[in-house]
Amino acid sequence: MLLRIHDQNPQPRLVQQVVDCLRGGGVIIYPTDTVYGLGCDIFNKKAITRLCQLKEIRPEDFQYAIICQDVAQALEYTRPVSNPIFKLLKRALPGPYTFILPAGKQLPNYSQNARKTIGIRVVDNAIVHEVVRLLGNPIITSSLKHDDEILEYNTDPELIHERWGDLVDIVIDGGYGGNVPSTILDCSQGDDQIELIREGLGDPNALQIDW
Repeated sequence: MLLRIHDQNPQPRLVQQVVDCLRGGGVIIYPTDTVYGLGCDIFNKKAITRLCQLKEIRPEDFQYAIICQDVAQALEYTRPVSNPIFKLLKRALPGPYTFILPAGKQLPNYSQNARKTIGIRVVDNAIVHEVVRLLGNPIITSSLKHDDEILEYNTDPELIHERWGDLVDIVIDGGYGGNVPSTILDCSQGDDQIELIREGLGDPNALQIDW
């Protein structure tokens, strides 16, 4: 199903339809402030298994991030962070950054990777913000691409629907997406060991990190 939702003023009825789908174990494709993402409810094991099948990877090898409503919700799913890391998160989010942090006990065991870390995102996108707010917990975000694909991200939701529409439950049309992914920063080792994993849309130098 291709579901067109207004990117600035998401229609509550349509947002509720997406949330009901997620609660029922659905897998969706949705816009973010960077590229379109593939995801599901983090508390639905069957949905995660299905998503992994779409990605053609084993659940235990699944590297992904979660999209949260805000920094406060994100920190419910990580171990306690230091004050400098907290200030960094508040400075950068919402925005086109993914922060890797130690996974907390609130995160389901079956959704943690072998490194016991989790990527967190708070995106600057009204549609996914409302979906997560109404759902009441984060959703998984993962690339539509396989790791070995050297392809640009598809930015047209109608073309995305042509490719993925029979494989997922809902493709949200929130307008054209970007083709540059988020910047990834690994903060799992402590304040003085922040590592730039991938430079994407977010400018790492704008975060005032002492590299």
